[in-house]
Amino acid sequence: MDARATTAQDLLQVLHEGRPVRPVRGNRSADLDGRRVLAWWTGFRDQVLARRGELDGVAGALVETVLAADAEVAGQPPGASPAQVFEAVARGVSRTRGPLQPLSAWFEDLARVCSGDVGTHELALAAGHVGVAGEDGGEPVLQAMAPAAQALAGADAAGVPAVTALTAAYRAAADGARGTVHEGSVDPVALTVAWFFERGTVV
Repeated sequence: MDARATTAQDLLQVLHEGRPVRPVRGNRSADLDGRRVLAWWTGFRDQVLARRGELDGVAGALVETVLAADAEVAGQPPGASPAQVFEAVARGVSRTRGPLQPLSAWFEDLARVCSGDVGTHELALAAGHVGVAGEDGGEPVLQAMAPAAQALAGADAAGVPAVTALTAAYRAAADGARGTVHEGSVDPVALTVAWFFERGTVV
């Protein structure tokens, strides 16, 4: 198996400490309430911390960003709404000015459009302001995020539930991340974006 095929296989595994992650119990056709959004975030945090060894060169900056956001999330009251969780993540991401900085605006938009539970329409509305990667590839974060945003828009047009929309976004982000492969390795920032959407598929 060549390096690109190995990378593709690794991207398509939802793991925590080497073990497959099972979906959070609940109605997977429903919109995401605060509990499920929090599970999405904490799963992503754990994924980054457990697999930081795969984040060559920028592991420190990415972990710093995730921990800053997590500290903001931890300060939320019990039973926090999706908007409160996303707003807390946005504050932490923007504070560190790291390589995930372009995502802070998406989290801010998510917080703004979520008046209650978060569904496909809210995910797509927030993604509408995501930039494009550009013909030259652009920032690695956008190489994964831009196709994910397009997938969310398509999912909204198709009227599919939130977890299905996040699955489409994850696949698009993973494809975008594969496009950053250099010498057998995916850009770690693009990989982190793919992990974020990956965790949304199991809430």
